[in-house]
Amino acid sequence: MTTPSRPHSQPLPKILLLVLLSATIPHLIPEAAAAEQDEQQPITLAGCPDKCGNISIPYPFGMKPGCFREGFQVTCNDSFNPHRAYVADSRVYQSTFEEYDRVKPEFSELWSRTLDTTAFELIDISIANGEARAYGAVSSVCSQNETDYISKNQHMKLGEKMSPFFLSTERNVLIGVGWRVQTRVYSHLWSPSVHGNSQKELILSCLSDLADPQLLAFATNGSCKGRGCCEAALPEALPITVLGLAFTMNNNNTLFKTNPCSYAMVVESSWYNFSTPDMYGYEVLPNRYPRGVPFVIDFSIPNGSCPAKGQPPPSDYACVSGNSSCANTTTGQGYVCKCWDHYEGNPYIVNGCQDINECELRDLYPCSADGVCKNKLGGYDCPCKPGMKGDGIKGTCTDKFPATARVILGGIGGVFIIAAISFLILLRKEKKKTRQFYEKNGGHTLEKAKFIKLFEKERLKPIFKSSNFIGKGGFGEVYKGILDNEPVAVKKPISGSVLENEQFANEVIIQSQVIHKNIVRLIGCCLEVEAPILVYEFLCSGSLDDILHGKNKVPLNLGVRLSIAAESADGLVYMHSKTNIKILHGDVKPANILLDEKFVPKISDFGISRLIARDKHHTGSIIGDMSYMDPVYLQTGRLTEKSDVYSFGVVILELISRKKATHSEGSSLVINFLEAYKKERKATHLFDKEIIATEDLEVLDSLTGIAVECLSLDVDQRPSMTDVFNRLFILNQSHKSQLVCEL
Repeated sequence: MTTPSRPHSQPLPKILLLVLLSATIPHLIPEAAAAEQDEQQPITLAGCPDKCGNISIPYPFGMKPGCFREGFQVTCNDSFNPHRAYVADSRVYQSTFEEYDRVKPEFSELWSRTLDTTAFELIDISIANGEARAYGAVSSVCSQNETDYISKNQHMKLGEKMSPFFLSTERNVLIGVGWRVQTRVYSHLWSPSVHGNSQKELILSCLSDLADPQLLAFATNGSCKGRGCCEAALPEALPITVLGLAFTMNNNNTLFKTNPCSYAMVVESSWYNFSTPDMYGYEVLPNRYPRGVPFVIDFSIPNGSCPAKGQPPPSDYACVSGNSSCANTTTGQGYVCKCWDHYEGNPYIVNGCQDINECELRDLYPCSADGVCKNKLGGYDCPCKPGMKGDGIKGTCTDKFPATARVILGGIGGVFIIAAISFLILLRKEKKKTRQFYEKNGGHTLEKAKFIKLFEKERLKPIFKSSNFIGKGGFGEVYKGILDNEPVAVKKPISGSVLENEQFANEVIIQSQVIHKNIVRLIGCCLEVEAPILVYEFLCSGSLDDILHGKNKVPLNLGVRLSIAAESADGLVYMHSKTNIKILHGDVKPANILLDEKFVPKISDFGISRLIARDKHHTGSIIGDMSYMDPVYLQTGRLTEKSDVYSFGVVILELISRKKATHSEGSSLVINFLEAYKKERKATHLFDKEIIATEDLEVLDSLTGIAVECLSLDVDQRPSMTDVFNRLFILNQSHKSQLVCEL
């Protein structure tokens, strides 16, 4: 077993890091932690939460009492979405002050000074690398005019007493940006209650010099060599308890009018890429990165060391997992735990280090094509295949059978050839049956269609797994899959439930020609099975019903709801009046309005009733959800475009109330709105609390009026779908204009 050394850097113990001005910057670092844990393998103690927002919180870090070691507490701020994680014992002391006539010290006058305290935010944690990444602030000193300056500074303190955190000296660098600034890092004592700091030792500095305007030509993108941007590596193994950044500025330069600010930051190596526009404008970098810039912190278990060989570990020993080892840090400030080679996981929890399957990682663990990879605890074997000798790991497998043995094997091979021929005969019969299904389902007709793809059944078989099952409707079962690198929804009907021959083919052709941004696109079908399978585009955000009433409801402002209503109406208008053959949906409801990642709605399941063979499984039945069904259609059995208008009116009511329509007597959503409208009362108490606002009541009342007209029992009094769309479109545009004016 090899004892691991501390990765990446020589640590600096218990640091206070001065940077400046941190706020928030969404999605600054898209990568997750350096070493992801297996989803089935725990990363923290039993009963302890292991996530804060998108960040994994592995032990020894933790959020609840009993879930973390001393010094490793994390707080999770749930006021953000997603939630954000902060080191509980950290402190960021931000001081802001204005100074008058800085270039003439005898006339200097302190205008104002403030001191704020916050905690610092984590980006991710890597147990495998023994490090965490966090947001640090950008320091700035900005000229207000030729004599006045505003300085915004932060001191960042990691932990109390013997802290487990260390600044990574190899993974971070010091950066200075500006037209004339020298950025220096000092080791000095500092206290948030004492304004005067005593400097002890200059550690490092870097100079960005563009004092002469003619030097501006030497400031180039990507270069941080002293013209507009300077960079310095952090020192190694210095016992720094406080790090401070200081500026030396020269304001005798006309460039301050366009370059009023200089910046300093300790940041993750290679993260910042200098760009010359960064030198221009007021507080460019703090405004661009209000949440902060990433820097790397190493961590270890403080107040202890690895037990000597043969000695029992102390009672609070952190490396509790089997298959793990301990390594002291080079500064003697603690130790870290690591899983052995060929194991991975969390060495700080019992049974946290688990054996890996090297056979699934051929790039890291070679095994030749002539070898047979076999996983084992703590490693793997790769013996040569039967009939060969050598070492599969080294790739030296060779044939060990003589010529006579190969002849015998050839005879055995002949037997297998006979078996293969028999298999081919059976396969031919299966192909014949497949061809018969293809022809019965109108394959020859669909071959001539331009907008429809015909899929072989073998391509669709892998999709029909229970893990891909989405749901079940009147047409059959629906599965999610990938075809031609495109996510699709595959609808598998009940056997014998759909039309056959040319009638089915013609209906599919009609649907494939319906191309509109607010209608789900029919991509293709498979005809090589008894009941033809339909393939539609897949929409990742699910249905409007899921968004409004599902387990994980999504917040929707009034603007989004107006857009969903208007664009859904546009799709129905296209079906009713802008296709060669009028298409009636017959089952308009939130479950049949799907949404993409930007909440753009698309009508789905239109025309399904025309594909179903009613004389079989649906004889005499009216297909559709009774909660949204036109009462006139229920009485007469005659479906018209005004039937879709009625159903759409119910959808509008669900959008503005976030209440689900139900088919009941006296208490349904429709009845409640109609009674309020009939009594000429406002339906304010029925609106969703999330969107009700004084300035939006007029829009909500207008939406209610449109819905009530759609729900008229007199079919002739209902508006057309075109009229509904036009009114919703005007409402949507008016609301957007109002928001722009308010901004």
